[in-house]
Parts: sequence; C-alpha cells; structure tokens
Amino acid sequence: MSGKVSPGIHVSVLLTEAVAALAIRPDGVYVDGTFGRGGHSREILQQLGSQGRSPGRLIALDRDPAAIAAGQAMRDTRLTLVHAAFSGLPAVLDALGVTQVDGILLDIGVSSPQLDTPERGMSFRFDAPLDMRMDTTQGETVADFLARAEQSEIEKVIRDYGEERFAYAIAKTLVAARSGDGITRTGQLATLVAQAVRTREPGQHPATRTFQALRIYINRELEELSLALPQCIERLAPQGRLAVISFHSLEDRIVKRTLRAAANPPQPPRGVPIRAVDLPLPVVRLVGKAIFPSDAEVSANPRARSAVLRIAEKM
Repeated sequence: MSGKVSPGIHVSVLLTEAVAALAIRPDGVYVDGTFGRGGHSREILQQLGSQGRSPGRLIALDRDPAAIAAGQAMRDTRLTLVHAAFSGLPAVLDALGVTQVDGILLDIGVSSPQLDTPERGMSFRFDAPLDMRMDTTQGETVADFLARAEQSEIEKVIRDYGEERFAYAIAKTLVAARSGDGITRTGQLATLVAQAVRTREPGQHPATRTFQALRIYINRELEELSLALPQCIERLAPQGRLAVISFHSLEDRIVKRTLRAAANPPQPPRGVPIRAVDLPLPVVRLVGKAIFPSDAEVSANPRARSAVLRIAEKM
C-alpha cells in the first residue's frame, strides 16, 4: 500500500497480521465479528477452500446496517452475513446450528465510513445531527442522552470513557446550554466543549475526548467487549484462535486482562493439599506478544497508529 488513505475509504488495519493469526484451515469455520466493509472477511475467504465437500465457512457480524448493506454485494456461498453485535455471537451461532468455530476475529471500535459519513454524527469535522449510534435501528442518540442526563452522569461518562480532565467544566457547560432548543448538532457540541476546555494537547481538537467518550457510552462499546470476549473463548474449538484488534487503551486493557485471566487461572493458596490433576487448567494460551502496525502502515493510514493486536489459542 502506498500513499495516504482517502477519507471515507475503510482500510482494514493489521490485515495480513490479523488473518495470519487465525491460522486458517481451508475447511474451517471462522467468524469475523466486525465485518465493517469486509476487508478482513475477504482475506479470510481467500484462504478458505472453495472446492470439494468441505469448502470452509465464514460467519460475519456487524451491528451497523450500512455495513450489512455494503456486504450484500459479496456473492459468496461460503459467507453468512448477520446484522448483530458481536456480543450476540452465541445466539447467532445457535441459530445457524454451529456449536464451535476454528477462529474469531474482532476489530474493535469505529470504522472510517462511520467517522467520515456526516449524518452519522460521530465527527466534529462536520456539522450534522448528533447521533453517534453504530446501530441506527435502535437505542438513544447522543442528543437524546444529553437532553435527559443529569450533569453528574454526563461528567462521569466524559471522564471515564474519554479520560478527560475537564469533564466537570464540560458537563456544566452542556447542561447550561441545553435549556433552549437542546444540543442537537455536532457543531454545537464541538463549540461548547471548546469553550469549556482551557488547554489541549498540540494538534488535538478540544472536543476529541468528549466525542470519543459519548460514542463509546452510547454504543456500550466497553460493555459489549467485556461480554463478548468470554463468549468467544467458549465457542472456540480446541486449537481455535481468537484475534482481537483494539485502538484505545480502555479497550486494550479489557482484552489484555481477559486473555491473561483465561491463560492463568487462579491457583489455590500455597500449602493447600490439592492434587495436581484437580488444579484449574488454562483455557487458552497466549500466542506471541502484542503486534503493532509497521511504520509504513501508519504512514499510509494514520488511523492505524494506535492499533494493537492480541492473539490467544484455545487449549
């Protein structure tokens, strides 16, 4: 890949590394829990078998209706595309009659089309309705949340999910400003936050952390991840691989802790007489160290700069 990525074009981060992490077998069954625009799915399909009685199978999920609509153009009998959040994976697999799979890939966070489509309301670069939902068919918008929430709740969301040190000042400003027609546009929100934030890191917009926090909260992104990871591990077949790409320290912390806990089950206190055969066994083994994008990938796609890939294998 050469040159910069154009806005609105979704380029799958760590594409080669993530798919390689799955150690794909041509006749295996795999899950892409975050279809997006199909970059990882297309690479998985290329490595699945296409001939004979066991050609392999890919089940792809996405909570964004726009992603599902874009995926309909992929005419491939090995692909099953489902409109669902990845926390709904067990129900999806049960409905398809699949008990175990050979690999699961999760690419956490927001996609470029979501950021670069003004009407999604996820970016302060455009003045648009303040929505931010990944699944536009359900749930409240950010505008709805800001209209009903107490100042303390807004402050907590901005502080906890945005790691924003000016959360109190921002929340106070937003509550004071909503008494009129409400806060319904991304431009309004960005301007109000800029008024409340006294200083900011060079090159970063004052509203960056607040937009991130509200998006994470309204889509329950951290809760979805915490719920999904144990489910993914449970549905893996022996020697099946889980590969997770995260883009934020809050996400990566959840991934790292969950995988480490599964790889290192709690042991009884020293001196307690327990037979070795009765000791809790690891559920997974960690595969290698965390993988980061190369300098070349970050240069071509700056949105890749914070990505980290972690891999585990079912014991």
